[in-house]
Amino acid sequence: MWQQIRDNRIRSAVLTAAMGLLLLLLGYFLGIYFMGDGVAGLVIALVVWAVMTLVAYFQGDGIFLALSRAKKISRDDHPRLYNIVEEMKIASGLEKMPEIYIIDDPALNAFATGRDPNKAAVAVTTGLLQSLNRDELQGVIGHELSHIKNRDVLLMAMCGVLLGAVVMLSWQASRMMFFGGVPGGRRRSSGGGQGQIIVLIIGVALMILAPIFAELIYFAISRKREYLADASSALYTRYPEGLASALEKIAGSTAQLQSANQATAPMYTVNPFRQKGRPARDLTSTHPPISERIRILRGMSGASLEDYNQAYRSAHGGRRGIIAGAAGQPAVSRRAPAAEAGPAAPEARLARTRETSDLMWRLNQYRTIACECGTRLRVPPGFTGAAVRCPHCGRVHRVG
Repeated sequence: MWQQIRDNRIRSAVLTAAMGLLLLLLGYFLGIYFMGDGVAGLVIALVVWAVMTLVAYFQGDGIFLALSRAKKISRDDHPRLYNIVEEMKIASGLEKMPEIYIIDDPALNAFATGRDPNKAAVAVTTGLLQSLNRDELQGVIGHELSHIKNRDVLLMAMCGVLLGAVVMLSWQASRMMFFGGVPGGRRRSSGGGQGQIIVLIIGVALMILAPIFAELIYFAISRKREYLADASSALYTRYPEGLASALEKIAGSTAQLQSANQATAPMYTVNPFRQKGRPARDLTSTHPPISERIRILRGMSGASLEDYNQAYRSAHGGRRGIIAGAAGQPAVSRRAPAAEAGPAAPEARLARTRETSDLMWRLNQYRTIACECGTRLRVPPGFTGAAVRCPHCGRVHRVG
């Protein structure tokens, strides 16, 4: 696994450098076009990159969590989820327990974020908590903690910053070109009309294509890491079917995650902008196809990295494995599924729904009044009345 992590980091460093070079080229040519000085544009691009990188490094996790409208919970708020995260933290070898957040959204998804394994967080949607049994939720959490363990979360945050810088410069340049009239660099030029035309063509081409290229590089970095995270989840849980079943449920869901955007999409377990029933095989996908990930996981005979490699080779017609150095890793046998996946599944789903619903009422600071008829009344935090009436039996309950 360590060899695979190292290889991923080398490839990712090359792709990240390509994104940085794209940003600097964009700044240079826009500087020539708008200010008549490519060095000035280069400096502006560097300053924008540096500021956004510092923000991403020190506040990136908070920004992602705020954008997703996630709420932090403790062990007492949701013991089942907390215990699963704690189990995967031990299995993965992380030294510190990640913070746990809940996103109030019916879509099925999750993501991890943070600067390093000692300052990390994992967030899951309420839809995921309600729909997945223990084995499935464990598989998703194992996948996300693998991203923390492998420091993928910091890399993706930095790449997201680079993408944002490229898009921001291109957008600002397009507005200046559209509303600013004749650029200053062209006014100060005398002669050299052919050179001006070349600079104009290059500048406009970069302004249009740079965000597209940067986004494709960003997605390529994300996709390369999903296979390792799936393999790591199977290793941590010793039950590949858990994640496979979870991915199957997520793929079958029609709910779209409302708080996601193009910059945060690669952070999630599954692309939140996928089209149901359409395999994500094109260049603009943030993740490998879900059907392919499921086929590989279900093709594993055990739970080791080499088992994942063999399943990957089988799914791809005998090509080389995806996990470098997996052949030297020890064999890991699969464990039996948890009892929750048995005949009591519908009752367990209802219990999970109630558990999650009660949690969100508490997190949103609603007060609960238990009526003698069995009805549970929810009183919002801004309620100013002195009493509420039960809609079923008519009893009046004092508030306060």
